[in-house]
Parts: sequence; structure tokens; C-alpha cells
Amino acid sequence: MTPALGSLILYTTKIDEMIAFYAIHFGYSAHRLNGDRTIELRPPEGAVHLLLYPAAKGVRHGQAAVKLVFACDDVEGFCTKAATRGLRFGKRHRADGYVFANAKDPAGNSVSVSGRFA
Repeated sequence: MTPALGSLILYTTKIDEMIAFYAIHFGYSAHRLNGDRTIELRPPEGAVHLLLYPAAKGVRHGQAAVKLVFACDDVEGFCTKAATRGLRFGKRHRADGYVFANAKDPAGNSVSVSGRFA
């Protein structure tokens, strides 16, 4: 299976303003798990989900504040296959029912593969 773009992470220091903006203007609804810093903004129809994540102090808005996240049923298998084609992902991270791994595209943008686990 080829992974598809499943969500887009937006790093921000303005979480509440971002929730309001996307809800008001684009119909997204906010969902948060207790204790999780990530806010999931779900679209009204089958569009890409937006994930709001608190930005570090050094992040300048509008520059390198986006991460492309590709949904994947088998993160480990995908990372292993990608390595044979020259794309090396970092350490696999497990948290809150999902696993993910990070890499960079040729322009230096953050790219991640992520999937849920039982």
C-alpha cells in the first residue's frame, strides 16, 4: 500500500485562535484527548485533518511550521522499504495509540509516516 497524506501538522503558539479560525471559516471541529497536547481539527467532509501542536519558542510562524504526515497501516514496513530507496526515517516513536517516524524531504521540510496501533 502506498501511504496517503492523512493530516497536516501546524505548529503554533496561538492554539485557541487557530481553532476558532478553522472552525469559523472552514467548518472544522476541534477534538482533543485528555492530556494530549495535539488538537485534531476534523473537516466537515473528507478533507485532510489538521493537527495543531504547540510551537517551540524558536519557531517562526510562516516558516518551517508545517509537517506533512502520511497515514500508513504499517509504519515499520514502510520505513524499511523506504530505506531501500534511499529515504531514511529516524527513530520510531509510540504515543497515545499511534506510532510515527520522521524524515526530511529534499527541501528540508519535515515529513512523517504515522499509523494507529492496538
